[in-house]
Amino acid sequence: MIQQPQGVVPHLVIEGAADALDFYKQALGATELMRMPAEDGTRLMHAAMMVNGCHIYLMDDFVEYREQCSGGKVIGPRENGATTFVLHLNVADCDAAVKRAVDAGCTVMMEPMDAFWGDRYGQVLDPYGHAWSFAHTLKKN
Repeated sequence: MIQQPQGVVPHLVIEGAADALDFYKQALGATELMRMPAEDGTRLMHAAMMVNGCHIYLMDDFVEYREQCSGGKVIGPRENGATTFVLHLNVADCDAAVKRAVDAGCTVMMEPMDAFWGDRYGQVLDPYGHAWSFAHTLKKN
C-alpha cells in the first residue's frame, strides 16, 4: 500500500520528465511510485516519486495546454530562466548528499558549509533547473 502524501506536495514542471524521474533516482535516491505517459508516448502527464520520505509529483511542460490549464503562468525553470524555490532535504550527511547529486550531474550552487544556524548546509541545481538543498544538524560541543 502506498502511503498518503503529506499535506503539501511539490509538483515540478520539467522538460523531459521521464528522464528527470530516472535522474532523481540516481541523484537523490528517489523511489518511483508511478508514471502516466501522455498520449504522444514521449511526455509524462503525471508521475510520482518519494524523496527522503516525501512525495514529489512531476510532469512535462505541455506548452499547448498552458493557457487553459494555468492561464499561461506555470512553466518550467529552464524556459523561465530561473527557479523560484529550493526543495530542502534533511539528510544524514550533507556532504555525501551533495556529492551524490553532483556525481549524477547537478551543479553546486553552495558548497557544504557549517551554517550559523547549526546545520551543515549545501545547495545544488539539477539539470532540469530545480534547486535542492541538503542539511544535517551539527553536533553541539
